Order: sequence, then C-alpha cells, then structure tokens
Amino acid sequence: MDSIGHYKDFFFGPHSNWTWILTATACIASGLVLFLKWFGHQQPWKRIQRAKDRRDKSLQRAEHAVIQYQNSHPETDTDLILSLSLAELSKRLKDGTLTPQAVFHSYLGKTLEVNGRLNCCTEILLESLDQLENIDSCKDGLLYGIPVSIKDNMAYKGHDSTCGVLSKLDLPAPDDSVLVKVLKRQGAIPFVKTNVSQGMLNFDCGNPIYGHTLNPHNPQKTPGGSSGGEGALIGGGGSVLGLGSDIGGSIRIPASFCGICGFKPTVNRLSLKGASSCNRGQKSVLSSLGPLAKDVDSLAVFMQALLCDYMFTLDPTVPPIPFNQQVYQSGKPLRIGYYENDGYAMPSPSMSRALRETKVLLERAGHTLVPFSPPKVAYAIHELVVKGLLGDGCATMLSHIKGGPVQPCLQTQIKIYSLPQSLKKILSVLFKPIVSAGQLNTVQNGLLLVMAEWRRCELDVLLCPMMGPAYNHNYPAKLSSTYTVLYSLLNFPAGVVPVTTVTAEDEEELRHYVGNYEDLWDKLYKKAVFDGEGLPVAVQCVSLPWQDELCLRFMREVERLVREEERRRSEGLE
Repeated sequence: MDSIGHYKDFFFGPHSNWTWILTATACIASGLVLFLKWFGHQQPWKRIQRAKDRRDKSLQRAEHAVIQYQNSHPETDTDLILSLSLAELSKRLKDGTLTPQAVFHSYLGKTLEVNGRLNCCTEILLESLDQLENIDSCKDGLLYGIPVSIKDNMAYKGHDSTCGVLSKLDLPAPDDSVLVKVLKRQGAIPFVKTNVSQGMLNFDCGNPIYGHTLNPHNPQKTPGGSSGGEGALIGGGGSVLGLGSDIGGSIRIPASFCGICGFKPTVNRLSLKGASSCNRGQKSVLSSLGPLAKDVDSLAVFMQALLCDYMFTLDPTVPPIPFNQQVYQSGKPLRIGYYENDGYAMPSPSMSRALRETKVLLERAGHTLVPFSPPKVAYAIHELVVKGLLGDGCATMLSHIKGGPVQPCLQTQIKIYSLPQSLKKILSVLFKPIVSAGQLNTVQNGLLLVMAEWRRCELDVLLCPMMGPAYNHNYPAKLSSTYTVLYSLLNFPAGVVPVTTVTAEDEEELRHYVGNYEDLWDKLYKKAVFDGEGLPVAVQCVSLPWQDELCLRFMREVERLVREEERRRSEGLE
C-alpha cells in the first residue's frame, strides 16, 4: 500500500511531476526529431563518400598496375599505340606485332591522365585486369584486345549503374548487360565507366556523386551529355571506342562538343537489356544504345561486332539483322536532303557554315543535294517530345532526385519540374515561341509527315546542322536540343561527324545573332556558345529507320571528303 501511495503522490499528488515528465518527453522528442533530420541529412553524403572512395581506390589500383607494367615492359611505345586508329590497332593485335597487354596498359595510363584533367570517369573496372589474362580465348573476336569505355548506366556485374542519382547508389548489377557480354565475347575489354548528367535528361555532364566533367578542348565548356564522360574521355585520347546511350541527343551532343564521331542507331537495333534509366515507362521518345569513337569506321566495326548471333540469342526481342557490309562499303552517289535552319532554333554562325561547306564538298563529289524542310518542328517539340518525355508530370524523374543534393547545372530544370501542374500550364503558354494555333493543331502524326516529305524529295539520306559549338557550363539545362531530339522522336538513325572549328569570323558574326524569335531562349543560346573560337563543329547525318548502315556510309563519305579537303589546304592546293 505504501508503494502504491507513493506512486499516487508522484503522479497525482499536490507536488505532481507531470509537468516535469511532459517537459522532459517534449525535449527528448524534439531532440530525436533533430537527430533524425541530421542523420537523414548525413546519410546521402555518406553514400556519396563511399562511392567516391570506391572510385579513388580503383584509380589507385589502376595506377599501380600501369606503373608495374611500364617498369617490366620499358620497350612499350605508348605514344605509337595511342596514335593508331581502331582498324590499325586491330590489325596489329591480330598479327601479333602488338599485344593486348601493351594496348590495354597504354590506354589505362592515358585514361588516368585524362581523368585527372577532366573528371570523366566514375570507376575503373578492375575485373578487366583478370579478363586481360584470358583474352587469347577471344582471339577470333572482331574487337580482340581493344579496351572499351562504357557509360555509367551500362550494367557491369558487381558495379553500380548510378545514372548520377543517389537512388541508384549501392545497387551493384547482378550481371553484365547484354552489350557488355557481347563486347567481351568479341574480345573487347570494358575497362572504365564514364560520367553522366544527373538523371540523364540533361545535356550537361555533372552530378553530386562524381562531380562535373570538363570539355577536352576547353575546360570552360561542357563536354555535353548525358554521355559526356564518354565524349570527354575519347576526345581527350583516353579511349579508342566507347558505348553510350541516346534519348534526345546524348551520344550525338557529346560527340559534337568533343570533336569525335557518334552514332545513334534505330531503337532496338542493339539490345537495351541492362541499361539503366531514370525515365522508364514513357514510350514517346525511346532510348537507343550506340558507339562513340575517333572515326566513322570504328563506329561501323562496333556495330558489326555487336550485330551477331550471340546478341540475338541473349535478347530475342532484337530483330536478327546482321550488319550489312555491302551497303556500308557502297560507292553509289547519294541523293541527299539538307536544311540549314529547322525554323525553331536558328543555328550558330559556325553551325551554318559547317553545313554549307559540307554541302559544297558533297556536290563536288557527285552527290545530288536537295532542299528539305522538316515539317512542323514546333509541334513535334511541344506536343510530342516534351509531353511525351514528361507525361507523368516529371514524377518519375523527381523520385530519383528526391532525398539528395541537386547538381547546380540541373537546378533550373528541377525547379521547373517541381512547379504545380496548373502553373506549368500557364508558363507553357507564356513562354512558348510564337507559333500559330492552326499550325500546332493540324499535325496528327509527325512521323508520317516527315516520311511523306522524304519520299516526295526521293531522298536517300539527310544532312542537317548539329548542335554546337560546346556550351558554356550551366547553360544546357536552360535550352532545348531540337536538332537532335527530332530524330530520336522519329526513330531515325543519326550520326555526328566533326567537319570544322569555330573561327574568329564566326565569333564576330555571333555578336549579331538574334535567332528565329528574338526571345529569351535565342538570347540564352547566344550566351551559351559565346567564346568558342577553336572548338570543333559537326554536322548531323540521318537516314530512315533500319537503314543504319546507309547512315554510317553517308557519315564515312562526309568524313572522307572533309579529310581530303583538309589535306588539299595543308598542301596549298586550293
């Protein structure tokens, strides 16, 4: 009874401790809330730090492997190896005048040097050292002994495919992607993963996990995205061949900005199994996997190597269409459509000049050039691309960004994505370029319209401008990529070939640039490409769906003519 009375007095007596208990409970609860907030804030950074530590350890072990090899093989001519094209490398590897070990360690060492300048790698794939030991079992492969870089979102067993977002950290792939398996079967050695933009729906290249990647020609410029790490590494000489992905220009833009070649095949010509994404589910603009390289022949060898029975067996959903070497090697004159301005985004002076000069070279070589006007580009961008890609109100994309920091180059984009739907509708009306409602409403099917115009002009292929030169940092999230996304929407194969560089005259002409609409976006574009003298400028080559070999053949012809013209000029034969 005494103890019961004691408890009664404690809780209900005149000197009750309820006030003290409630106060203490409130303090504990407040402290717990603060702790949980602090703990939640710390967790993303801890996960980021673990990822950075993994990358640093892989870089250190790779550096150790390179030093060991150099010390034991001082006769290796690294400069010669790095100067060879893919075709030359393959020939020497097959005839035994170069060893896979010499080629691998030469490129691994160069990758470490390029990454130190440009921050383009997310992790060295140390398993490649083990693969190298058994590489002779794949001596008959088309890519025997060739080191290959792969974009961060490609599954490689035991490694993350982060897409630059925290939600995909610490989720190592249970198996290689189909294309990685095929690359290995063909004797290639995937040896490094490369950086991407956060969420991969931006053509800059930076994320909170691995930081910002720089352009190999000018560190004040972006390498493009989302395959920007690939573009920077190959453009900087650290890789001879790379695997990227393209949904709105993510292969072609980095290729253009970094002065290399890139190719977006027809969707599902190459297997997508094992490629990660932050925008799964939308079907309007589909992703395509494809190569980036120093020259067009390398792109063609890549396609030939992957379009094999092994890939068709691993992924029966891919049409079993081998590479058509006869089409690629054809010398038949082409009937080529062309346009300089799509009516939506006016190209920069250097882009226009690149297109005009390429047109002249093609005509001089005996090809027929036909004016072509892509119909209803504004409708395609606003009604099909934007509404298709972001049809869920950006919820899927935002779910991957949530809970972690946002890269500065993406903040403007994310703020717009996060606006209430009602406000988005108002802003879309206010900021849409001036296009008549009738023009927007008359088009029912963009693909059929383009195909009809294509057939009317009796075209084989199409020559059009390519975004460029490389943008200043933080501008990509503020601008669209109409010249590339249009052919992603249409599912036309499209590739990029560098043809010239920005001149002082181009820069002077840019000062007077006003664009098609003289609106905010035209002004932003002018600022984005300003101060680009010396940067590479490319053109884009396009063909109809499933005519990938014809597109590559056209690209090779452009490349050949440009190189011949450069040689003529260097020899004073103008």
